[in-house]
Amino acid sequence: MEPGGGEEQELLRRKGIVCAEVCDATCRMLSEQNNQDEAGLRVQLEWCRAACLESAHVFDRHPGAERTAEACRAAARACSDFMATLG
Repeated sequence: MEPGGGEEQELLRRKGIVCAEVCDATCRMLSEQNNQDEAGLRVQLEWCRAACLESAHVFDRHPGAERTAEACRAAARACSDFMATLG
């Protein structure tokens, strides 16, 4: 086992969970809180976008995690695209 391998695996696991949970919270907010003001929507979407991009950058450093990095980037793009539709 390479030195720090366990720590790196734990970092990957945590980043994957963060990306998924932030996306889930954002989706719930968008679908359940239809009275949210635009500023609140932007804050939530930017938080999701930033968390997903940060996770993608971590996955980029690990061979075999390319699909996960791309999934995080796709979620970040979806947030950016949604923000672009706001006034």
